[in-house]
Amino acid sequence: MIGNLEPEKQVMEESLHWADGGLMDTVQETIQTLGWDSKDNIAVEIGGTSVYEIDGAGTKWAPTKGKRKYNKDAFIVIKNLDRNPVISSQPNPNLKAHHAE
Repeated sequence: MIGNLEPEKQVMEESLHWADGGLMDTVQETIQTLGWDSKDNIAVEIGGTSVYEIDGAGTKWAPTKGKRKYNKDAFIVIKNLDRNPVISSQPNPNLKAHHAE
C-alpha cells in the first residue's frame, strides 16, 4: 500500500489554522471585542446554502427533495441570541392616509 491514511497533526493544524494566532484565536479576540460573555447563548449557523424543493431521482443532477447543498461561497454565522432583541415595528402615528376608506 502506498501512502498513509492517518492525518498528520502538523498538516491538520496548518490547514485548519488551529495553531496559535490562527482562526480560533481570531474568533476569540472578536468575541472579546464585542463584549460577549461566556454565559451568553451563542449559535453557530451556516449561510450560503440551498435546499432542493423538487423531488428528484437522487442523482447529482436530480437530488431528492430536502437535500441541502453547501455552495462554494458558504459562510459561518456566529450569533449571540441573548443580545438579539426582537422588536416589532410600530406604526408611524404622524402618518395620515391620503384617501378616506
